Amino acid sequence: MAPKPFPVESDSTLPASADVVVIGGGIAGTSTALELAERGIDVVLCEKGEIACEQSSRNWGWCRQMGRDPREIPLILESLRLWRNMNTRVGAETGFTECGILYLCETEEKLAKYEGWLDRHARPYQVSSRIVDGKEAARLAPGSSRDFKGALYTPNDGRAEPQLAASAMAHAIRAHGGKVFTQCAVRGIERQGGRVSGVVTEQGRIACSSVVLAGGAWSRHFCENMDIRLPQLTVTSSVFRTGAMDLPLEASAHGSGYAYRKRLDGGYTIAHGDVSIADIVPASFRYFFDFLPALRSEWRSLKLRFGERFWQERRLPKRWAMDQQSPFEQIRVLDPEPVDWVLSEARSNLAAAFPAFADVEVTESWAGVIDATPDAVPVISAVDDMPGFHMATGFSGHGFGLGPGAGKLMADIVTGKTPVVDPEPFRYSRMTDGTRLKPITGL
Repeated sequence: MAPKPFPVESDSTLPASADVVVIGGGIAGTSTALELAERGIDVVLCEKGEIACEQSSRNWGWCRQMGRDPREIPLILESLRLWRNMNTRVGAETGFTECGILYLCETEEKLAKYEGWLDRHARPYQVSSRIVDGKEAARLAPGSSRDFKGALYTPNDGRAEPQLAASAMAHAIRAHGGKVFTQCAVRGIERQGGRVSGVVTEQGRIACSSVVLAGGAWSRHFCENMDIRLPQLTVTSSVFRTGAMDLPLEASAHGSGYAYRKRLDGGYTIAHGDVSIADIVPASFRYFFDFLPALRSEWRSLKLRFGERFWQERRLPKRWAMDQQSPFEQIRVLDPEPVDWVLSEARSNLAAAFPAFADVEVTESWAGVIDATPDAVPVISAVDDMPGFHMATGFSGHGFGLGPGAGKLMADIVTGKTPVVDPEPFRYSRMTDGTRLKPITGL
């Protein structure tokens, strides 16, 4: 059963016009709309299902700097600055806690890889990550049966609650004068003189001069109907949670085949961390060469699967008119089944490393669909060939922590304000101008 995000009631009457329409009610969309509403921009957010009903409520809840692609580091630094004040900003609980995060190492080889990331990518930005020895790792992750060689540790990394955060932001959007519509799929964009002039939703038309597509795993489908090429594929991540446990494990941690973080309710969210399931779909063949460099570097952790998802996507229409039902109305929520063997392996690995989890009760398990780009870096950008159209998508499993910073950057781009960080690494044009697309963390 998928976790239930905190409910957000839909506004009732669709406005005839707005300055900006944001498509998608996940963390990127709600963060963008909140920034715009706080600046006095007339913004409408449209979500085909419910707020945060897909990956934004199903992720691990980590808000981390360490281990990131260096192109994302300035953005995560800004995001963490925003996370720290988020409860006050939105007037509600988001669960953010600066708990620290550990990458636990049982071999010198793994520790050396993290030292390499630290030297090459983190220190130029003065990230607080550091290597700790085995004794310090055991103090930060007490109760382990393993003899850790050390760990990469970032004391001011944090965690938040995916079932609370985007919903809290959505309520705050309305408090600042914005409008939020759920069960309201956007079917397409209208243009006049080559630029955006409005959107057509299943409930009617909204005239606007700017649109932000924050559609997560659905963004590629939306773009295909407009002849915009967006190389984007998906992976499925499986997660389970425990009931409340009296354990001293406050820092979140990733070890060999397991990851955990403490929840606001006293339980723990558990995942494998070293395995992702990549469903083969028709688009896998279309974008094969775009993703080939990533496949070569990530092949150990990706497990390919051919099954129902292929036929589900094949049945979806590739083209539809504004007066026709869209794919986003046919499938309101992507709700895949968790992969049992992945969760079983994660549970076994965690119990072997931390015996206190040996007889843990699993209170809920679920899976989510992560949208990925070939270089595992998001698109946060205007689309030059369609003035007024913007994207905030392709977060590649990093979107929850990056969400507030991404929303601020997107709002800066839409309004013409000086960007909070350099937007160049996130430009859409890298997908079409021959740029070599490849993840570069080196981990």
